[in-house]
Amino acid sequence: MIKKEIEDALNAQVNAEFWSAYLYLSMSCYCTAAGRSGMANWFHVQYQEELAHAEALLNFVQARGGRVALQPIDGVPQNWDSIKDVFVSTLEHERKVTELINNLYALAEQNHDYATRQKLNNFIAEQVEEEETVQGIIDNIDLIGDNGTGLYQLDLELAKRTFVAPTTL
Repeated sequence: MIKKEIEDALNAQVNAEFWSAYLYLSMSCYCTAAGRSGMANWFHVQYQEELAHAEALLNFVQARGGRVALQPIDGVPQNWDSIKDVFVSTLEHERKVTELINNLYALAEQNHDYATRQKLNNFIAEQVEEEETVQGIIDNIDLIGDNGTGLYQLDLELAKRTFVAPTTL
């Protein structure tokens, strides 16, 4: 049986994952409106990943005998100053998610909840990958600068991304 403190913290993380999905859907829409369909695709895949994360956590709560308590999702930003700003905001957000996951892991450790710690190990590894990937995109945007051809090529590259349902979460 899951402790109430862990259950509440996991429910908060479920909400954070749904909020992240909503944020990435908003970013996808922004990129579509800016004529960057490849980047819109990249963010849509992010959206799908966040939904999968939320579902994995809520399934985990239920598997441990806890109760899922879905809460309203706060609004998300709708506009950014530039394509680069969207990705900078993404990196900032992923760093915040990393902090949330780390805090949740620390709480599980404090409560000697080894099952939750084990579950969160996959999320921790995923966060390292997320931050690295987004930083790489920002680095490419910085390298490209105002070169329209370079931005077009990056958009084509990001269009190739497809959603693969996680098997380890």
